[in-house]
Amino acid sequence: MNIRPAEKDDADGILSLLVQVNNVHNAARPDLFIKNRTKYTKDELLSVLDDKNRPVFVAADNENKVAGYCFGIFQSHKEDNNFPDITTFYIDDLCVDETQRGTHIGKALYEFAKNFARENGCYNLTLNVWNGNDSAIHFYEKCGLRVQKYGLEEIL
Repeated sequence: MNIRPAEKDDADGILSLLVQVNNVHNAARPDLFIKNRTKYTKDELLSVLDDKNRPVFVAADNENKVAGYCFGIFQSHKEDNNFPDITTFYIDDLCVDETQRGTHIGKALYEFAKNFARENGCYNLTLNVWNGNDSAIHFYEKCGLRVQKYGLEEIL
């Protein structure tokens, strides 16, 4: 498996994985996620792939079939009144094809993103996990992440 920056030719493979991750979220929160949808349309995804502030990485086999992805976003706190002048690398989404889970592709994607963030001068790496996605929480804890903050809600 090769971890590399995503290319436009990867879009269809990424879109199919976006459906998988959406359906994991739908299983935990059907009130918030519509089954079999994607976070981005193909045009939106192609725009993200062009955005240098939003790097995307893929795990691809020798035939360039996408088995996983990691979406990142550089977040800057420059000139913020409350936060120090740091850059955070936010992992917006990380997914491994359901047929490939348990093969350490997720760990390889995470480590690639972490090294990329470090090489680009980031102070920290953050991400969010939906409550109910226990396997993701366990995975990220095994990677060394710890709770930074909690997001709470009350359904009205």
